[in-house]
Amino acid sequence: MRRLNQLGILALTLAMLWSCQENETQRPELEEVPKEVLEKVAALGFNADEVKMYNGNLFIEGDIKISLDQLERMSPSDGLPVEEHYHTDNLVTGTPRTINVFVNMPQKYKDATDIAIDRYNDESLNLTFNRVSSSGQADITIKASPWYYYWFGILGSAGFPENGDPYGTILMTRGYYDNVSNINGLATTIAHEMGHCIGFRHTDYMDRSYSCGGAPDNEGDGGVGANHIPGTPTGPSANSWMLACGSPEGDRPFTNDDKTALGYVY
Repeated sequence: MRRLNQLGILALTLAMLWSCQENETQRPELEEVPKEVLEKVAALGFNADEVKMYNGNLFIEGDIKISLDQLERMSPSDGLPVEEHYHTDNLVTGTPRTINVFVNMPQKYKDATDIAIDRYNDESLNLTFNRVSSSGQADITIKASPWYYYWFGILGSAGFPENGDPYGTILMTRGYYDNVSNINGLATTIAHEMGHCIGFRHTDYMDRSYSCGGAPDNEGDGGVGANHIPGTPTGPSANSWMLACGSPEGDRPFTNDDKTALGYVY
């Protein structure tokens, strides 16, 4: 969900070396993204400068996964969700409802998911999250990402709701996150990806340099109808759980502005 700081780059490099030693699979090649795909990505409100494509899937803004088939079905009038202090219509519907989460990963990730779930449930939303022990019960499954994520620099990914249901898969790169020592920091990462699954964009979408550094970088809303949520900032929100970048060791429980946004939308 984040760009790498220097420690992150070191950890990812070590993970890549480990991956090469453990399996000698040839490094996959990213595919060239056609101009018309980039144009549609931009029109939908995403940053078209950070798009990677592999095996029919687009990886956008570091952690958002959209298949080419999904992209084809999307249009600005669909109400693609913008960041959490704004809302549109592409959210989880049929509320109140329970969203079951299955974690197909070691206990550390289950414990972090429990913390993330508690954070959401403590807000008394019209969405209740529940960790289940069977994949057949799951609305969202959290599992290890494919090995090639090492090569692409993608640490985790999720998508946005479709047809009123949450996005069904969160992928985590174990070679990186196994090294995270702060369980609350890992919980923040998982809560962030869960946020994407229920329709939230990055808090600092209007200028990702706020959390990522570098030059000003506006993801834009692509004319999809960003509706400001009363009582929340119109600019970047400090310490929000949905900031585009941050250390995976850093714990960012919901801020007051996050809570306002969650309560308004759900």
